[in-house]
Amino acid sequence: MNLISQLLPQSNIIVNLDVASKKRVFEQAGLLFENTNQVARSQVFDSLFAREKLGSTGLGQGVAIPHGRIKGLREAVAALVTMKEAIPFDAPDGQPVNIACILLVPEKATDKHLQILSELAQMFSDKQFRESILQCKDAAEIHQLIVDWKPNVTN
Repeated sequence: MNLISQLLPQSNIIVNLDVASKKRVFEQAGLLFENTNQVARSQVFDSLFAREKLGSTGLGQGVAIPHGRIKGLREAVAALVTMKEAIPFDAPDGQPVNIACILLVPEKATDKHLQILSELAQMFSDKQFRESILQCKDAAEIHQLIVDWKPNVTN
């Protein structure tokens, strides 16, 4: 089992979100985490926005991994959003984003958080995986893709 499937319940997946900016994505993520993980929406929004000010969390190739630290959070949690229309995200390749995987981590960073980010980067560097996610019609399909995904483990 991969790390991401442990952090991303099906209830934290939104398909075809109709937004026009990353600010709106952060607002929707705040609502989602407030409803599913009891984290105040303003805390989520402020944390994601503060991190984004340091530099874009857009990876490129239509993917962004906005992330932030949340005081009082015990375990990392994730949400995944696909956009109805790709939105500007200041990604290094200049491409708009149509998949955002939002990650919230406890205030104190650990190696696990770096492992999670590394696994997300590996997952979304796979073109076929990205295309498969965009073909999904509902959260259950996306969740199954993530559960089935296997990281490349090199020893």
